[in-house]
Amino acid sequence: MIHIYLACIFTFSNAVFANNIGTPIKTNERPIIGVLAQEVYDPSPLRNSYIAASYVKFLESAGARVVPLMINKSDDEYRKLFKSINGVLFPGGGVSLESSGYSKAAGIFYRLALEANSNGDYFPVWGTCLGFELLTLLTSGKLLLSHTNTSGIVLPLNFTDDVRDSRLFRDFPEDLMKSLETEPLTENSHQWSLTTENFTKSETLKKFYRVLSTNTDGQNEFVSTMEAYDFPIYATQWHPEKNAFEWTRPYIPHTPSAIKTTFYMAYFFVNEARKSFHSFPSTEEEEKALIYNYKPEYTGPQSAFEQIYFFD
Repeated sequence: MIHIYLACIFTFSNAVFANNIGTPIKTNERPIIGVLAQEVYDPSPLRNSYIAASYVKFLESAGARVVPLMINKSDDEYRKLFKSINGVLFPGGGVSLESSGYSKAAGIFYRLALEANSNGDYFPVWGTCLGFELLTLLTSGKLLLSHTNTSGIVLPLNFTDDVRDSRLFRDFPEDLMKSLETEPLTENSHQWSLTTENFTKSETLKKFYRVLSTNTDGQNEFVSTMEAYDFPIYATQWHPEKNAFEWTRPYIPHTPSAIKTTFYMAYFFVNEARKSFHSFPSTEEEEKALIYNYKPEYTGPQSAFEQIYFFD
């Protein structure tokens, strides 16, 4: 159920709401979220890194704008960008969790997010598939993944008892929660997973993350959705963005419930970004950084993605 606020007063880029006890809640109505690029498998001139367009559409569908976060930039450049955006998404992919430009940049943004949130500066982080796996490494300091038979399958979620107390799912409609439990709505494209056994053995992960759902490949049970207890950090081993925006694989679900899943996941994370008040130093710098400066290419016939943004 979406919260209904008693009043709202719009002031330039922000809105001021009143909650049910009359306390003003200020939100950023122009959220900008960074999406991390990663190395291409076979680099060529002007095609050294990429972002699948479905992640951009996912965030835009819920009212955010996107800035591509390029790999192999300096720490100072990443810090400057961190102060300018309102959240970060680590997308799925196939690069190294330990030695890639993707993993290095993600580590910097993860540490900056921990520091900022610890000091009262709200900044949300989202990891999808490879991003989920990387968050487990960044949090625990160890590679705890196991091989699973989960490449190209669609599953219902096995919710844990903590799901209703979660920030992520507590405002989802009841009918959608039932559908997520009973229908195959979550697309999985990964060969490595965090088993519930390995999660339970890691005291660091247990203290940091609340497990919201699990799944199984028939032999191994693995964590499929989690959120941090004390930080706005969220991760899905599955792909919420694919249901609405990818058509290259016949098993990707496109039912009404699948599309609602995409929207409610995006809606939640964008609303988390609305709680951040980072901003670019100037309108000119903001406009220069936005994804609108780049054109996606149609790659559907030869790729797992319908469209891809390539970068030099």
